Amino acid sequence: MKLFGTDGIRGHVGSFLTASLALEVGLSAGKILKDRADRDACGQCHNSQKANVIAIGQDSRTSGDMLSAAISAGLTAAGWDVWHIGLCPTPAVAFLAANSPEIFGGVMISASHNPPEDNGIKFFGANGTKLCGETQQAIEAVLESRSQTNQANSSTSWGKYHEKSHLIDRYQASLENSIATNLSGLKVVLDLAWGSATRVSLEVFRNLGAEVICLHQEPNGDHINVNCGSTDLAPLRVAVKEHGADMGFAFDGDADRVLAVDSNGRVVDGDYILYLWGQELLEHNQLPDSAIVTTVMANLGFELAWQKLGGNLVRTAVGDQYVHAEMVRSGAMLGGEQSGHVLCRHYAVSGDGLLAALHLAALAKQKAPLAELMDQSFQPFPQLLKNVRVEDRELRRNWQSCDVLVQAIALAEQDLGDRGRVLVRASGTEPLMRVMVEAETLDLAQHWTNSLTGLIEKQFVRA
Repeated sequence: MKLFGTDGIRGHVGSFLTASLALEVGLSAGKILKDRADRDACGQCHNSQKANVIAIGQDSRTSGDMLSAAISAGLTAAGWDVWHIGLCPTPAVAFLAANSPEIFGGVMISASHNPPEDNGIKFFGANGTKLCGETQQAIEAVLESRSQTNQANSSTSWGKYHEKSHLIDRYQASLENSIATNLSGLKVVLDLAWGSATRVSLEVFRNLGAEVICLHQEPNGDHINVNCGSTDLAPLRVAVKEHGADMGFAFDGDADRVLAVDSNGRVVDGDYILYLWGQELLEHNQLPDSAIVTTVMANLGFELAWQKLGGNLVRTAVGDQYVHAEMVRSGAMLGGEQSGHVLCRHYAVSGDGLLAALHLAALAKQKAPLAELMDQSFQPFPQLLKNVRVEDRELRRNWQSCDVLVQAIALAEQDLGDRGRVLVRASGTEPLMRVMVEAETLDLAQHWTNSLTGLIEKQFVRA
């Protein structure tokens, strides 16, 4: 039973993610976490000195209350107390798990950047990081065993449920304390995507002195991520121009990622955020080995520019959990993804869109306008990303067994040589095959993108 993808459990509510599944996941995870609270099985996932509490947060999706109630029932049935934080950013749950002695771990009910009809379950251990692969597999094994034997819950020790929405104040304070720069004089547009960022984002920027214009600023689970936020920057770009703003920030549904726009309407993606923040940290000798950890999706232009500064760029598989694992292994302090997940271990234990936005705004206030910083950064290689919807999960996961596609990729790589890159992968969060082609020229990138996506459609998309 394979449930966990690159970012927790995620899928369509009703057909895949149901109340009964969430209850069973809560019960199975509760049993595993109880076991690992008592033995040194996975130091990444537990801290036996912590209390018997799991904190639960959620984004604004309409299915969130149902799933939160179901997983809470499973966790309390396994003997855990549940503290419900309510609407909050995912990094708030990670922060509370890592920094609250009374909280053992956390759960976030969110499908991040996915459409409103999807939802997901993300688990965090006592140090605020996502559960390791071994623990995820153990949860899946318990869940499969229960489904096969239809066994009853034998526990006689039940947990309690409490509403603890005020705990979000601790997270907000940590954000405001992370920068020493007053943002007065900056005009900033925030696209809150009808989601988790609608809580605390406006207050944080205003408390730090910025003039703020908000888009999609109410929690609305029916519209979360729809034509807004980090999945659609068009409204933000228009608003930045209309209001003469210095910059704009767009968050995804659970606010663990951010993309920015400068005053000229140029997109500032995760590569640029890492480069600009990394430059600042490098100047203050705060980057061990001058390293930034990113993924195979990072642009070649970014890599070459960072190397020119004397920096070291380390690539991992796509997924913030892989970035984080490499950062812990190597001691790196800054890492992230082109999509806008950015993790700076000087300030946080997880990727945090609000934190990254605040520090980018502070850089613009201290050094130069964001548009000027962009001019001084790097020129990206043309990079195209195209998705092909492949509903069959097994076909997606086993795409490398398709010899025709593998041979076509090899041909593309041979043609591009050192002038570009090809990356084909199955999404870990959506029913998609993703094709990324990076090349010296846009024409060359378009040629191989169209060739490979056409082949995937022919081989994998069933009528």
